[in-house]
Amino acid sequence: MSQYTTGEIAKLCGVTVRTVQYYDTRGILTPSGLSEGGRRLYSEDDLKRMKIICFLRDAGISINSIGELLSEDNPGSVISVLLEQQEQLLREEVSERQAKLDILEGIKRELKDVKNFSVESIGDIAYVMENKQKMRQLHAILLITGLPLNIIQWISIILWITTGIWQLFAGFVLVAVPYAVWATNFYFKRVAYICPQCHEVFKPNFKEAFWAKHTPTLRKLTCTCCGYKGFCVETYGKEEKKNG
Repeated sequence: MSQYTTGEIAKLCGVTVRTVQYYDTRGILTPSGLSEGGRRLYSEDDLKRMKIICFLRDAGISINSIGELLSEDNPGSVISVLLEQQEQLLREEVSERQAKLDILEGIKRELKDVKNFSVESIGDIAYVMENKQKMRQLHAILLITGLPLNIIQWISIILWITTGIWQLFAGFVLVAVPYAVWATNFYFKRVAYICPQCHEVFKPNFKEAFWAKHTPTLRKLTCTCCGYKGFCVETYGKEEKKNG
């Protein structure tokens, strides 16, 4: 039966000699024997045990937990549960780190469009990113509620062209106009704008916002805080509530 010295078992398991000696002092990997010169000797079973210890350590399980597990009569079932718990913790950690990575990548992308970089610029970008999910939900609501009308619109137009029946299109117009009024008010009550000059979040009056030149993320407005006139960044804002 093969026997291994401390150096040999360390090399086979990809750890240092000091690590093997440390596990010995902790009582979780005791050598099966000693050479005539007093050197520690490890058996095949010791090597298997060492590989299990290394595997559990790589999984993030503490030395104390490993020692308790290996002292059990049937450690297999306990190790299985412990590994499942450790897997869940690691997945959560990966998810949290991925979320942070997404934020960093988002900030880097946004900074490419910032001409005059400043600390306030990062604050503006962070504010927009925090509310990006709410903006997506807002757009989704408008898309979902408007899709049936869009379908009816095209059906009514095709029907009018092919058969001359215009009543469905007239009915569509009667429904579409109130919907457009509702959707516009619904949207502008829930969005706000960040001024690139003073970096304040403000809400313009409805008329200005409605007629302003805009892109999917910018709208040309007058800041109500500092008077700046130009493109401002659109973001989600608290819904305005009427007093009284």
